[in-house]
Amino acid sequence: MNKPTPRSTPVVIGVAPDPAGARDLLSRASSALLDERRLLTDDELAALAALPDDQVVGLAALAHQVRLAWRGPSVEVEGILSAKTGGCPEDCHFCAQSSRFDSPVKATPFLDRAEVLAAARETARLGASEFCIVLAVRGPDARTMERLSELAPLVHAETSLNVAVSAGILTDDDARRLAEAGVHRYNHNLETARSFFPAIVTTHRWDERAQTCRLVKAHGMELCCGVLLGMGESDAQRLELVGQLRDLEPDEVPINFLNPRPGTPLADRQPIAAWEAIRWIALFRLGLPGVILRYAGGREVTLRDLQAMGMTAGINALIVGNYLTTLGRSPDEDLRMLEDLRMPVGALSAAI
Repeated sequence: MNKPTPRSTPVVIGVAPDPAGARDLLSRASSALLDERRLLTDDELAALAALPDDQVVGLAALAHQVRLAWRGPSVEVEGILSAKTGGCPEDCHFCAQSSRFDSPVKATPFLDRAEVLAAARETARLGASEFCIVLAVRGPDARTMERLSELAPLVHAETSLNVAVSAGILTDDDARRLAEAGVHRYNHNLETARSFFPAIVTTHRWDERAQTCRLVKAHGMELCCGVLLGMGESDAQRLELVGQLRDLEPDEVPINFLNPRPGTPLADRQPIAAWEAIRWIALFRLGLPGVILRYAGGREVTLRDLQAMGMTAGINALIVGNYLTTLGRSPDEDLRMLEDLRMPVGALSAAI
C-alpha cells in the first residue's frame, strides 16, 4: 500500500543558543533518543541544527552514542561496481554520467558476466557483506532486467554477498522481478529535498523517485536511499530532507558530499567545509537514529583528515574502494581506520 506523499513543509531554524542553552538542548536530545527511545521532533532537530560551531564536538559525541545504542558497534562494508557507465539521458546537474553534459565520462556498455563476478569476488575478499551493481540509466529496459535477474542470484551463489542494485526509476513489475531474483537492497537516492529538487534535475520529478522507493519496500527489498549535500541547498532544506526520508523509512541512507565534476552545471561549486560535514553527519544520525548511515562519495575531498571523526559522529557503514566516476582511497586505508577505531566489520541488516 502506498504511503502519503512525503512532506515538504518548510523547517525554521532558530537563533544559535548561548553555551548553557546549547548544553540543555544536547541533554534533552540525549534523554529523548537514549532514555525515551523516541524520534526527535522537527522543532527539536531544527534547534540542534542552530548550535554554534563550538558545539559540533558535543553534537557528534551524542550522535555516536545514539549510533551505538540504536545500531551497535559493527560497521557494514560495501563495494560498488559501475556496471554500465555514462550515457544517461537524465540531467542531474551533479552527475558526470549525463549524456547532456560535456564531461570526460563517456558511455560504456554493460560489463560482461565475468567482469561483474571478478569485482564481486574482490569485494568479498575485503570482508564486505554487500555488493551493489550500479547502472547509469533512467530506468531498466527489458534487456537490462534480464541481465540483472541473471546476475543477482549468480553473484550471491558464488560469493555469498548480498546483492544490491541501483538502476534508476522502477515500475511495479521491475521491482517485483528484482525481488524475485533475490536482490537484497535497492538503491534509489532522493539526493535532495523536494523543494530544491527542480533546481538540480528537470528531466524527472522528485515524486517519481519517491514512488520507486515505495515500490522497493512494497516488494520486500531493503531500501537504500541516499542524499547529496553541498549542491546549494539551505540548512532548512536539509532538515526537510530528513523529514522526507523519515516518511519513506529507508533501511540505509548513504551520505554523499558534492565532489564537483568537470563539465557539469555544478562544476564550479566549492565542496562544503569539513566541519559542516561533521555537523550534518551528526544531524542525520540524530534525525534517523535507526538507519544504516553510510559514508559514500565525496568524503575524501570534503573531510580529508577528519574521516575518522565522521565515524564517531554517527556513521556505521562505508563504501570501500572507488565510486562510480571518482576514485576513493584504498580499501586497506579504510579497514585500517576501522581497526584503529576498534570498530568491528560486520553485517548490520536484520535480513542478512
